[in-house]
Formats: sequence, C-alpha cells, structure tokens
Amino acid sequence: MAQPDTKKVFFENLSGTGKAIAVLTSGGDAQGMNAAVRAVVRMGLYVGAKVYFIHEGYQGMVDGGENIEEASWESVSSMLQVGGTVIGSARCKEFRSHEGRLKAAHNLVLQGITNLCVIGGDGSLTGANLFREEWSGLLTELVDQGLIEADAVQKYSALHIVGMVGSIDNDFCGTDMTIGTDSALHRIIEVVDAIMTTAQSHQRTFVLEVMGRHCGYLALVSALACGADWVLIPEMPPEDGWEDKMCQKLSANRAGMKRLNIIIVAEGAIDQNNRPITTENIKNLVVKCLGFDTRVTILGHVQRGGTPSAFDRILASRMGVEAVLALLETTANTPACVVSLCGNQSVRLPLMECVQMTQEVQRAMDGKRFEEAVKLRGRSFENNLRTYKLLAHRKPESELPVSNFNVAVLNVGAPAAGMNAAVRSAVRVGISEGHKMFAVSDGFEGFYKGQIREIKWADVGGWTGQGGSLLGTKRTLPAKHVEKIAEQMRMNNINALLIVGGFEAFLSLLELITARGKYDEFCVPMVMVPATVSNNVPGSDLSIGADTALNAITTTCDRIKQSASGTKRRVFIIETMGGYCGYLASVGGLAAGADAAYIYEEPFDIKDLQANVEHLTEKMKTSIQRGLVLRNENCNENYTTDFIYQLYSEEGKGVFDSRKNVLGHMQQGGAPSPFDRNFGTKISAKAMQWVTKKLTETFRHGRVFANTEDSCCLLGMRRRALVFQPVVQLKDETDFVHRIPKEQWWLKLRPLMKILAKYKTSYDVSDSGQLEHVIRNRPKESDASVAM
Repeated sequence: MAQPDTKKVFFENLSGTGKAIAVLTSGGDAQGMNAAVRAVVRMGLYVGAKVYFIHEGYQGMVDGGENIEEASWESVSSMLQVGGTVIGSARCKEFRSHEGRLKAAHNLVLQGITNLCVIGGDGSLTGANLFREEWSGLLTELVDQGLIEADAVQKYSALHIVGMVGSIDNDFCGTDMTIGTDSALHRIIEVVDAIMTTAQSHQRTFVLEVMGRHCGYLALVSALACGADWVLIPEMPPEDGWEDKMCQKLSANRAGMKRLNIIIVAEGAIDQNNRPITTENIKNLVVKCLGFDTRVTILGHVQRGGTPSAFDRILASRMGVEAVLALLETTANTPACVVSLCGNQSVRLPLMECVQMTQEVQRAMDGKRFEEAVKLRGRSFENNLRTYKLLAHRKPESELPVSNFNVAVLNVGAPAAGMNAAVRSAVRVGISEGHKMFAVSDGFEGFYKGQIREIKWADVGGWTGQGGSLLGTKRTLPAKHVEKIAEQMRMNNINALLIVGGFEAFLSLLELITARGKYDEFCVPMVMVPATVSNNVPGSDLSIGADTALNAITTTCDRIKQSASGTKRRVFIIETMGGYCGYLASVGGLAAGADAAYIYEEPFDIKDLQANVEHLTEKMKTSIQRGLVLRNENCNENYTTDFIYQLYSEEGKGVFDSRKNVLGHMQQGGAPSPFDRNFGTKISAKAMQWVTKKLTETFRHGRVFANTEDSCCLLGMRRRALVFQPVVQLKDETDFVHRIPKEQWWLKLRPLMKILAKYKTSYDVSDSGQLEHVIRNRPKESDASVAM
C-alpha cells in the first residue's frame, strides 16, 4: 500500500475566496476541452472562487453581456463525455485589435475577473499573453474614458493567465500531449482498421489524408500504430527519388503476399522544395507505376469529432485542476504559464517560451532545415520517427549486421491489448540488429514443451492492431519446469530472452535469476516489458493494455449512464478488474465521472459506505439524475458488489434506485488503443536495443555469459523516464501477497476524483507542477512521452 508522505502540502493554504476565474475555449475545438472546463469550474468553486464561463471564446469576451456567465457545480454536469466544447469557440478578428482588447478588458472588470484560464492553441495563448501585457494600460484608458472608476486600476491591477493546450495536432512545443490528440488518433485508427478489412478483400491500396497542416504528429503516430507502408509529413520531406522507392516498397510488400497497402499523408506534407504532396498525386503515381487499384480517403473533421478518449479526459481533468492551483499561486510577477504534461508528470512552463519554440519549428521548415525542425518538435517526435523508420523499412540482407545471436520472445500471464504490437516491434528491431528471432508459443508452458520457432520479418506483419496474444500466453511459471526450459534454451542456442507480460512475467524473471546458480543457460540477458490490464507491475507507472481497458470501462460507463436518461434517478454499481490493484477502478472512475471508487489500497468500512450513500442522496435531491460507483473486484472480501448494490438499493429508497454491472473480460478484449499500440511498440524497441547492448557486453570467449543483477531487468516508465531496473532490486518495492507495488503514483489522483464529485477532501499538491523552462533536448532517458 502507499506509504504516507510526511512532506505533503495541501491546497487548503491556497484559498480562492474573493478571486474570480474565467474559463474560455478558443480556436479549433478538441475532444477533452469539456473535461478541462469541468475541472476548472469544480476546482475553482471548491477553493471558494467565483468561476465564469466565457462563451464563444474571445468573441464572447469582446461582446460581453450574456456571453460571460457565472458557472455553478451543476452547470458542468454530464459534459465530461461530450466532444467539442459546450461553451463554444470562435476565432475573433476584433480581439486582435487594440479596440477589441479594450472592450474585453472592460467586460472582465465589470465582473471582477482577473484570472483567465485559456484553453486553445498557440494563437489563442499568444493573444492571451498580449492581453496580459497590455492590461494595466487598458485599465488606464478605461478610466480616462470614464468607463470604470479610478480605484479599479489598483483593485484589478494584474491579469493572471494560465493556458491549457487544446489541439488535436499536438503541435505545441513543451508538452508531450495536447488535449484532443489521443481522441483524434482514436478516430483515425478506427477508420484505418475499418479500411484495412475492405482493402484486404479487394487487394487495394489506400491513401489516407489526416489533419496536420504544419505538424505531422497525427500522420506519424497513426502510421506507427497501424503499420502503414509509407508516411509523408511536413517536418521530414522524403528525399529526391522517393516516388520510385515508395513504389518499390509497395510492390515488394505485395510480392510478400500482403494483400493491401496503406499510405498515410499529413495534409501539410511537402517535398524537399516545399512543394505540396497531395493524396491525388500519390494515387496517380501508384496507379501509373504499379497499376494497383488505389483509393483516396480524406478523414477531415471526423478527427475532431466524437467522444473524448479516457486519456484525454484524465489529461484534461488533471490539467484543469493544475491550472486552478497555478492561478491561486500566481503573483503580479509570475509570467503567464502553460500547464503541460511531461512523461507522467504535470509541469508548468512559461507560455511564451513554448510559443517561441513552436514558431521556431515553422521557421526551420520554411528554411528547409528539416532535421532541426524534427529536433525542435522534441524527443517524443524524434523517437516516433526513428521507430517508424526502423519497423517499416527493412534493410536488405546485405546491409544487416551479423550478430549470430538468437533471441527468444514470449508472452507470460493474461492477455493484454498491445502485446502483439510489442512482439512485432521486438522481432523487427532484433532482425534489424542482425539477430535471429525465435517466438515461443504459450509462455513458459510452451517453452518447456519445445513450442519454439524462428519468426521472420513478414510473420509479424499486421500484428499491431490485433488484440489478445497471437503468440499465445499462459500464467505458468518456470520454476517447476526449469530443467526442461534450460534444455530448450541449450537446444535452440537461445542467447537472450524478451518477455512481454504482467505480474507473472515479473515472478518468472525472479525464478530464472535464482536458477542461474544451477543452470548456466539462464546466464543470458533477460528483459521484461510490462503488459497487463491491471497495471500492477512494480517498477512501472504504466503497463501495455491498461489504456485499452480504461477506454472499455469509460465507454461502457457512458452507455450505462445514458441508459438512464429520461428515467427516474438511478445509481449504477460497476465492478472492474484489477485483482487487488485499484488502478482501473480509480482512474476509470476519474475518466467516467464516478461519484466513488472502492479499492483495496484505500480501506473503507460501513461508515464510509453510508457516507457515500448520503452524499449521493443529497446530490440526487438537487439536479443530478445519475450516479456512478466503481468497485475493484478484490477491494474487500465482505463488501462485495452484491452487498454494495443491496445497501445502495435499501438506503436510497424513495430517492434513487440502483443497478449493478460486472464488466468482466470485456476489459481485456478488443483492438488495442492507439496509446497501447505505440507504447508497446516504443518500449519494446527500446528493450530490444538494450538486449543487443548487453549481448555485446557479455559475449566473451565464444559465448554469452551474463550473471549480474543488471543483466535481468524490467523496463518501466517512472515519472518522466523509461528506466531499466534490475528485477532483484524491485523485490523490496513489491507486495507479493496482493501482487501490487507498495507505492502507486495514481493514488494521488483519487482526491481529484472526489473533489470533482463534490466531496470535501485534502488534495496533495507536493507533486504539483513548478514553473520550469522549456528544454530543447531533454536527457536521452527522459523520453518517456507517456507512450505517444
């Protein structure tokens, strides 16, 4: 369980009493903006501030009147799952003029607003910063014109700005992910997966155009997530003669029995001379050179629409709360900042530093300094591009290094969406580095039975988007069969192991490292990539598969809540997976807008259950029509899902009725989310590169011999970094009885869920973002970029 932190600082010291905060969305809409608005409103009200909506972005600020409306707790109910922006967004020419900003300042002063939370792109945020810089001068003008009293200049002397980046393009430097990007990737991948089935039927080539006039992030990551044959982005135009190379690649893939080709093009794709490359150009080229049946699909505004993903809801909720905290802490000398995400951490960055770097990218592209543009986009973008090239374009046999090493890949534990993407990545990176790759079917059970075969580059084609485990996976641990496994290692001359799996994979490595004392066959580099929907592996904040499970939970909760619309008041009790780990219940509860989430890590008793019922009863008596309660499957052996359902049914009589739902294995099924595809791909590629390094280091006198602790590692994401950790050193961090880490980062998100559900609680701000500076090139290890 999480240990108490004696250094905790709580925001009770940061009172918002007397402050007025306004929130607006500006520029293009993005899924998740509503979650950010909801978080700002509820956190602002929670700390005692007045909170206002500014409808229609800067236009509403200029026009004033009914466009500036005081927000209530209930006014943001039922908006978490809605796409777009409920408060409206508009591009405003008038705000670009001094006269327009003067009107806006007048309208804000009339309401006593001096704190602005702006959700938009770089243009919206730049406008906000200019407004802040001019503020005192604007107030002086308003006094001179007799529109406000002279004492208002002193009373409202400083305008404080905090920005959140809402943009599906992910084109803002300084943040790993902007609000809306993950949801846009969901829309793209849904379309690509659907197109692949029809393309395969007719042996067609599809050319898909995705958004990204100045940024190729969506094109690049969706190409990585679906294993596209070719991708064209503005930051890295193809070399001269690319047309022939592309056609050769498409032709080679068809010759290799592949029945379809996918080409993804960013709408701003250009060649080396800054000339546009259009989908029609590519279609005509493929038809002319290869004669393939080729179709074009332009996704357009589909990418902006639809329900926000679980990732975007959580990101926006965290950023919204962080924005309010930043406004509470700001002083007259604090520069306007952007609340942002780096790895898994909230950070605050000077707004204009981020804007200037974003503009530098465009200048580099205009000046044909494309490598510089890629670097300026950040390590996440660089890593995506490098990984795509590594996995999509196979080098000729003559150019491959010859290592003479055999590396085995296997899945261990329960299936998790994204496992296949991880295996594909490991196999192709291994082959690119000169290794012979072997696939082990059915985990260690298949290993001791000799179910081992060589796996080639083409064998893993099309694996990225498939759920479950194509290799087959079992929970069997190696200890009972260690002698037979050692024999198979010897017979197949296996020089390294890469294991993709959950807690059983972690236990397996501990057993194998113990067996080294008796069997030299296990004195080889071994690495584990965490993959489990439960997200309960020590040494990693995130596991492959957890995001897909969260999206399944969130989507189902949305549908369940919608089923009660138009009926009487109703509370739903939902049981989630996770074993003893409450990650899915807690983070799923935050994404779905739950009123409570019961987990093992946070013990509760009948008094807590009674308090929750009373809390819901009070909410139901006002305007809330539906309640949602999540329960982790092993949170308490006595307070079962049935017990909680019966308790809520009995105690809520006359106010609400109750329903229960056990989500079960649907949380493990389905196609992997874009997040899990890319996390699996990138983390597995990094693990394979580590294997190559260790093989080189430990090859002596004609054999591989690795028996040190650091030759058996788990690769996990820790805060901002992807870190290799010896599994032996993780033993002290592990609760083996309940199969969870002793400390879990997401427990700090639970008060956030309670605050947004109107509970009185304390919120730990010791982990809150501090103002940092934009770093052009972070240290190599810190490219966690969460997964994207």
